[in-house]
Amino acid sequence: MSETVIREVVKNIWTFSCPFARSGFIPFGGRSTAIRLKNGDVWMLPSTPLDPQTKTKIDELGPLKYIVSPDAVHYLFLSEVKNAYPEAKLIAPVEVVDRLKDLKFDGAWGRDSPTTSYGFEDEIKACFFSGFKNKDVAFLHVESKVLIEADLLFNLPATEQYLKSSSTPNLPFIRGLSPTSWFHPRMIWSLGVNKEAMRQDARTVASWDFEKIIPCHGDVIEADGKKAWESVYKFYLED
Repeated sequence: MSETVIREVVKNIWTFSCPFARSGFIPFGGRSTAIRLKNGDVWMLPSTPLDPQTKTKIDELGPLKYIVSPDAVHYLFLSEVKNAYPEAKLIAPVEVVDRLKDLKFDGAWGRDSPTTSYGFEDEIKACFFSGFKNKDVAFLHVESKVLIEADLLFNLPATEQYLKSSSTPNLPFIRGLSPTSWFHPRMIWSLGVNKEAMRQDARTVASWDFEKIIPCHGDVIEADGKKAWESVYKFYLED
């Protein structure tokens, strides 16, 4: 039985949530996100297995046109998805491109010009965090005011991602990785390898208009997403 929880968060944005334990025991949870664009094409951030239930839903949504990797470490399922949808464009941070030599990439954040257009920018904005250790990319679905990201912000415990699991996401230290915690902004500060670049990109995202945040790890932030971002990135947003 599949442990993937599939739901439509807002119109035309679907999430695929399942258990994932970092280092085998820290219940971070995993989540893929798919967006149906206005022309019927589908954009996907794959961070979970392409199990039969996930593939069925993707096929229902429309032709998969874009596969994006959100950072340098969420690449485990790119090959699986690209092999299932060989005609889709594949875009990732350059670190992933350099690692996965067997895949053909159509774009690379950190290598391509910052003004490069991959085809989805009229509906989905992207901000590449070159100063972040994991080289993350934040995405904004403009129409729905939804921010989508991987390791830039956590919202643990991962309750939804463990709904179908016999394991628990509620370990005592887990709540330290939520936007309201003392620890989270300090962890993000420590992961900034170029503080000035981080300030610039954190402010770019803070200037976007969004209400919800879909993270790869932890529950979806259904409201006050901008406040959550400002809380986690407060050290970078200070004058």
